Amino acid sequence: MRKRKNVILTGILMASMLLTGILAQTVSAQEVSTEDLTEEVSQVIHVGAMSGPTAMGMVRLMELSGLSQTVNTYEFADLMTDATAFAAPLSTGELDIAAVPANLAAALWNKTQGKIQVLGINVLSVLYIVERGDEIHSLEDLKGKKIYATGQGATPEAVLTYLLNAKEIDLQKDLEISWCTDTTEALSYIAEDEGAIAMLPQPFVTAACAKVEGLHPALNLGEEWENLGGQSRIVTGVLAVRTDFAAEHPQEVNAFLEEYAVSAAYPQEEPEKTAQLIENYGIVASAALAQKALPACGITFITGEEMKETLSGYLEALFETNPALVGGAMPEESFYFD
Repeated sequence: MRKRKNVILTGILMASMLLTGILAQTVSAQEVSTEDLTEEVSQVIHVGAMSGPTAMGMVRLMELSGLSQTVNTYEFADLMTDATAFAAPLSTGELDIAAVPANLAAALWNKTQGKIQVLGINVLSVLYIVERGDEIHSLEDLKGKKIYATGQGATPEAVLTYLLNAKEIDLQKDLEISWCTDTTEALSYIAEDEGAIAMLPQPFVTAACAKVEGLHPALNLGEEWENLGGQSRIVTGVLAVRTDFAAEHPQEVNAFLEEYAVSAAYPQEEPEKTAQLIENYGIVASAALAQKALPACGITFITGEEMKETLSGYLEALFETNPALVGGAMPEESFYFD
């Protein structure tokens, strides 16, 4: 980990909003300056993130921390590619806060008996149906088709199952699914199949469409989910915090929420600069690809009651489809940071 120096800034932005737990979904990066935050925060916060969209909203915070322009002192762990690798460091205290898959946070809450909480949602759906032809215009059009996909036994399969069930389509009986071990394998099949249809995540969708002639997004599964009605959405990533850390260091956690809100707004306000940071931190291979993919990567920041309502509905859908994905039981009220 690389130790970040702390600086003293003046005033506390949006203190009243934070105290009532209604931090806005996004905050303009221009709304925070070195004159807006007051108290020195001395506790070092150890932060981790999953490589990919889950870390994209954090890159501005990482940059500002490196420039000693944050209230908190942060130490950022190397980005992880395996979600299960977060279980041990979050449980032992090696990490205090981490950007992780939503279902992993729920599973850890169950496994640790409530020692993990969710601060907010930081990524919404990144799943798409892509095709090389022009046959798929609705979920119903998938019936009888062969689909290449990644994520067997994980949330992508559960999401597709849930969506198709809503349309009275059986994933196992009404489709032919060719499950691939990773996106690289999926791309090899897609490139050889002129009529290929696939379920893939961003930013790989953008990369694949650039490499394979005629490949294009056909359905945004996040939009398809919202079209079903209800208040939930597909939640890809969340910010998880150790429950003990949040209780012992409320000032630091509140400052983190402020600083992360600014960072999450940065991709929309400064997409070119954000894309370069994404390349610099090794999240995506090139800034050009990152900038093109950013609008489809679901970067957001949702807290409070909206977070609880959105996330709980999504976890209920996963639980209904495959209880093991959320740790075998639905999280209780204490799972949601208040």
